[in-house]
Amino acid sequence: MSLFDQIGIDILTAMKAREKEKLEALRGIKKVMIEARSAAGATGELSDQESLKIIQKLAKQGTDSANIYKEQGRDDLYQQEIFQVKIFETYLPVKMSDAELSEAIQAIISEVGAAGMKDMGKVMGIASKKLAGLADGKDISEKVKALLS
Repeated sequence: MSLFDQIGIDILTAMKAREKEKLEALRGIKKVMIEARSAAGATGELSDQESLKIIQKLAKQGTDSANIYKEQGRDDLYQQEIFQVKIFETYLPVKMSDAELSEAIQAIISEVGAAGMKDMGKVMGIASKKLAGLADGKDISEKVKALLS
């Protein structure tokens, strides 16, 4: 079953259970997925990898919004955003620990034969693809810089 289909089933379950906030978050995911499926140049289907990217983007946007709400003292909106982010994260794979990320990037550096900062582009290209969904791009970049310098 695809991630898109799973979200559809979860929407029905949330409707039956009358979970208003969860239903709102799931409908938000599905809306963005449908827009991506019907966008110009799209094939009409979303792979699970594309669906994960969409959910990751929504989770990141929600986290950023929540931080802004917290800074402005809007605890009600902060709690709402954090709840939605938690729903989004249930569909995402578990993030790598710092040690696992270091180990994976070190393996990529060895595989590519990178010698210094001049090879960062090569390492980042492979690391971004291999570690997509398992680690944040910012964390990957910081770790690559640290290991290459």
